[in-house]
Amino acid sequence: MHRPPHSQQQLTAQFAELGVETGGLLVVHASLRALGAVDGGAETVVRALQGALGESGTVVVPTFTAENSDTSPDYRARVQGLDEEAAAAVRERMPAFDRLTTPASPTLGVLAETVRRTPGAERSAHPQTSFAALGSGAGKIVAGHLPDCHLGEDSPLARLYDGWAQVLLLGTGFDACSAFHLGEYRVPNPPRRTYRCVITTQGRRTWWSYEDVDLTDHDFAALGDDFERGCDSGTVKYGQVGDASCRLFHVTEAADFAKGWLPANRPY
Repeated sequence: MHRPPHSQQQLTAQFAELGVETGGLLVVHASLRALGAVDGGAETVVRALQGALGESGTVVVPTFTAENSDTSPDYRARVQGLDEEAAAAVRERMPAFDRLTTPASPTLGVLAETVRRTPGAERSAHPQTSFAALGSGAGKIVAGHLPDCHLGEDSPLARLYDGWAQVLLLGTGFDACSAFHLGEYRVPNPPRRTYRCVITTQGRRTWWSYEDVDLTDHDFAALGDDFERGCDSGTVKYGQVGDASCRLFHVTEAADFAKGWLPANRPY
């Protein structure tokens, strides 16, 4: 029997039942494929999130861009097997980051780009790990994202930590949880490395190099499994929205757990 697509009203009610806090900050990592058919598509999902959060709430999504960097896993995959001349051609075609027009990486899913393009949304200025926010607290969340701080104290993640923001994994796993990255900055003496990306400086396409914490999410699935097992009952809320299995928890608890877990489980 054919089921009708999920409606905005239904999704709003399910977000609220899951525990999305009215007036709160909510970081969303979403798979719309897992959510199933929605009447109106991604735009309806955004409105449903806004409905659950209310007029004083704010929805936040990562709008990361790996396509403008030659130190990213995306670049290494693109040039694997190419000779030096062909790899140089790939670098030459890389677009410079523009905060207003550069799309979020396709790997982040349709919802991230939909939020970024929604009228009233604001975006942080980091050329590789920007966030977009929509709602009353958007400007405060995205302000002051320094270009040499991917996901640390001078990024939206730290503002979300301080604001007791929630994380919604909507049909995604812990491997997508950006809050764990804040824990990488807060371990003692985290390893650092050099990054390079293409930016626009005074209207010109420019390569820029900077040093920051050496970030990886290769073990976030295992970290998330231990977070679920090790945290107090009720820290992670579970439920279904549309066809998607969901988890809901706070940035603060996830980042704090990661800060303790990482030194014991990574060969620093």
